[in-house]
Amino acid sequence: MPTSTGSPEQSQLPEILTSCRFYLELSLDQPDGSPAGADAYFMECKGFKRTQEVVEACEVTPQKWGSADAKSGLIVRTKIPGNVKMSNVTLRRGMTNSRTVWNWFDAIQSGKRDQRRDGSLTIYDQAGQAQARFSFQRAWPTSYVLTDVNSSSNEVEIEEIELAVEEFKREEIS
Repeated sequence: MPTSTGSPEQSQLPEILTSCRFYLELSLDQPDGSPAGADAYFMECKGFKRTQEVVEACEVTPQKWGSADAKSGLIVRTKIPGNVKMSNVTLRRGMTNSRTVWNWFDAIQSGKRDQRRDGSLTIYDQAGQAQARFSFQRAWPTSYVLTDVNSSSNEVEIEEIELAVEEFKREEIS
């Protein structure tokens, strides 16, 4: 275990990414496929989950077991990888004047099915350096939520958008 004295071993360990020091940038490709700049910044992301189903195959081996005159084989269960599934991703932020996210949601709700977009979520530290990037394909907004509005409250209005994501992967930061 490295010590806190700044040993050479410690300088080779990657920084642990703590959630309280980061923000997320959402970048969406344009409908023509060309990349765009940042479309929105978020402070919270949940639901980034990629799982693979387990398929269980059951087979009977030709091996005989028990006495020499046994007429049945050994039942063997094998677990093999199945379909990969992506969970929906929920992004939350303080409401801004930007209408980019709302316009995208509104276009989908209006029946414009060609609005599925590729893009990426980049996690930055407080120094503005990219620390992690996840690209996604064929995403579209499924819901848009605005927190309750209360004129006597001094809290920031929060907008939340849920994205259906068909595929995502972690990329190298260049």
